[in-house]
Amino acid sequence: MTSSYASDVVIDLSGDWTLSSEKDEHTTTMKIPGDVHTALHRAQIIPDPYFGRNETDVQWVARQDWIIERRFHVDHADGDWYLDIDYLDTVAVVFVNDAPVLSADNCFRRYRPDVSSALVPGENVIRIHFHSSIRAGAERQAAQPFYVPYSTDNSPIPHGNMLRKPQCHFGWDWNIALAPLGLYGTIALRRLDTARIEHVLTTQHHGEDGVELHVEVTLHAKSPASVPIHLSLGDERLRLDCGVTSGETVLRHVFFIENPKLWWPAGSGEQALYTLTVEVPDEIVTRQIGLRRVELLTDRDAAGSRFAFRINGREIFCRGANWIPADALHSLSDRERTEDLLVSAVDANMNMIRVWGGGFYEPDWFYDLCDRMGLMVWQDFMFACNLYPCTDDFLDNVEHEVTYQVKRLASHPSIVLWCGDNELVGALNWFPESRDNRDRYLVAYDRLNRTIETGLKKAAPSALWWPSSPASGYLDYGDAWHADGSGDMHYWSVWHENKSFDKYRAVKPRFCSEFGFQSYTSMPVIKTYADEKEMNVSSPVIELHQKNAGGNERIAGTMFRYFRFPKDFSNFVYISQVQQALAIKTAVDYWRSLKPHCMGTLYWQLNDTWPVASWSSLDYGGSWKALHYAAKRFFQPVTVSAIPAEDGRTVRFSTVNDTAEEVEIDMNIFALATDGTRTPLKSANATCGPDAALIVTEIDLNQLAEGVLLSWDFIASNGMTGEGHHVVNAYKALELQPSGLEHAVHALGDGQFEVEIKASGLALFVMVEADVAGRYSDNLFDLAAGDARKILFSPKDRSAASRPNFKIFDLFSSQSEG
Repeated sequence: MTSSYASDVVIDLSGDWTLSSEKDEHTTTMKIPGDVHTALHRAQIIPDPYFGRNETDVQWVARQDWIIERRFHVDHADGDWYLDIDYLDTVAVVFVNDAPVLSADNCFRRYRPDVSSALVPGENVIRIHFHSSIRAGAERQAAQPFYVPYSTDNSPIPHGNMLRKPQCHFGWDWNIALAPLGLYGTIALRRLDTARIEHVLTTQHHGEDGVELHVEVTLHAKSPASVPIHLSLGDERLRLDCGVTSGETVLRHVFFIENPKLWWPAGSGEQALYTLTVEVPDEIVTRQIGLRRVELLTDRDAAGSRFAFRINGREIFCRGANWIPADALHSLSDRERTEDLLVSAVDANMNMIRVWGGGFYEPDWFYDLCDRMGLMVWQDFMFACNLYPCTDDFLDNVEHEVTYQVKRLASHPSIVLWCGDNELVGALNWFPESRDNRDRYLVAYDRLNRTIETGLKKAAPSALWWPSSPASGYLDYGDAWHADGSGDMHYWSVWHENKSFDKYRAVKPRFCSEFGFQSYTSMPVIKTYADEKEMNVSSPVIELHQKNAGGNERIAGTMFRYFRFPKDFSNFVYISQVQQALAIKTAVDYWRSLKPHCMGTLYWQLNDTWPVASWSSLDYGGSWKALHYAAKRFFQPVTVSAIPAEDGRTVRFSTVNDTAEEVEIDMNIFALATDGTRTPLKSANATCGPDAALIVTEIDLNQLAEGVLLSWDFIASNGMTGEGHHVVNAYKALELQPSGLEHAVHALGDGQFEVEIKASGLALFVMVEADVAGRYSDNLFDLAAGDARKILFSPKDRSAASRPNFKIFDLFSSQSEG
């Protein structure tokens, strides 16, 4: 929702404020919207928290109270004035001319306190006193009727579960622990002349003749009045004169759309959008409306119960990843950088993201972008991996949060599901307190979950609700991490239990909403936080930038399982990304081949909040890791993948078609020797119906000579193509011969570069890496003997005068000097 106001009724209070610590030890300027840590860093009061081991040196910031202040001018202080504030993080008191006008403790609510009595004509002073979240959390924990545990594995800063702020702010197994504070959204002074628009909510009723769009406008007034209100949808515009009472008044209207253009997820159709405008004197609210029907199918079947999304009458396989905040510090993110991350998701053939429950309900423009891109959004409520209070005051706060966020966001066509939390059911088994007294903590969880569900259904009765992720079903408190017959699943056995990649084929999820495997962030990113002397997997800096306990050991242990150990640190980083891509590809290829038993795979995770070893496919800053280039292939709507049989001696080639049209597949299969020569083995073709999966052909591996790989390529009748290889045993068993890679770089006139790569032998997992950020037209590919490929590199900064330095990696070169 976008709001605009007449200039004479609003005073924008964003911009430069004065920041000071509670005892005036430090004073500087702070940009609002913004956060305290970034302001202190820009003033050189603290070092860059992301560099080296500076995280440990800035912990004192979150342990103090901080005060921001600015002056503003009001010509005429008479009338009704209110402050408009959102994303206030978190426990804070707002003063106007030393009079307290707001006491806030929820980052996820919008506050609109009346400040009329505090204003004076002329100069006024506004001050916000931020209380330390660390101290506030401890105080609230002490006030609980019984101890409420939090995940110490994720949160080195304690008691974040006591506060309604992003839970990952207290640290996570991929996030820096800073407990930041600040104001990240709107802060403005507005005059209320007659009435303001509180909410605009829409619901849809689809019939054979068209769509009824039901519009519900909530107005807030100080006293009874008559308010002219204009509603517009497309070319239709009407005026209504609405009588309002003091407080809230709800106005309802129905638009009828004949021959509606429907909104579809990316890859399934167009993202048609209609513009809805609501106008009252001095204020205009604009929403973009997408007309679509969404259903969550959970009907029983032989395996358990389904979990599938039906959009506009068609079942859609969900391909995507989990979204976490764009940055650990708000001031370092913006719309442009966030949009780049979302564009990367769509460019990798994703059609869904899950906004994970330990971060933010994102701003309106985030969902506007998802609407326009066709990215379905699985929206968690912001509760993750902890237990939470169930006291009346906490639940009342949650109820206000849910009501505001649902009414703000529910009209977005991209939001297809609201989920109560992330892993709170499982968390009941993580702590000795809840294991010893499960009844107490289960009842506490149920009170919280019911509050969220009731709030959602009251605010948006037609919204789809799922109680938790993972969950096997409504009021099912079972183990959805390992039970794969019903609901959504989080499958973490390969990473956390250090199992082999083929264990992804040991489960058959109906919808896997979390699974992942770590890698290191790319070398150009590592160089932004580590000096050359730290380029060692066991160095203190590299270890500090690994937040998952035992993560570095699991990365290294997996290399010992599958690969010959790399020759140096940069190749260690490279192989870590290769094996991450292999892990997720193994899972997605198999689970997609189970369609329609499985109808969704959302890997953990899309993006990073800071430069760190993690499960992300995008580096901090937005560059693509090896996994993201692989995802573009394994998420392609039509693809072919190799699925080994349980006996290990047969490989079946499965094609998946996520389009609404029948496609014909033609493929060629080769024996690929380690010197890079290919010998044709078989050609096959098949016709795959719409939204289906089938086996094209199979190969008996006994016909392959020792140490020979399988390779294949295919073309579909809709123009989609692909290629791949399959190794019978581990890559470390291959006696690879020199790949003979050569490359040449050609500058193009528009600031881009063409990199031409040639191989005289077998080059597996070829990766091009530049010393500047940018995007490659292709990466992580194979070359056989005599093959060549031209790659287009688009630097993020095309104005740079110098030519990038390119480095080419491949499997042979990573383990030998060649």
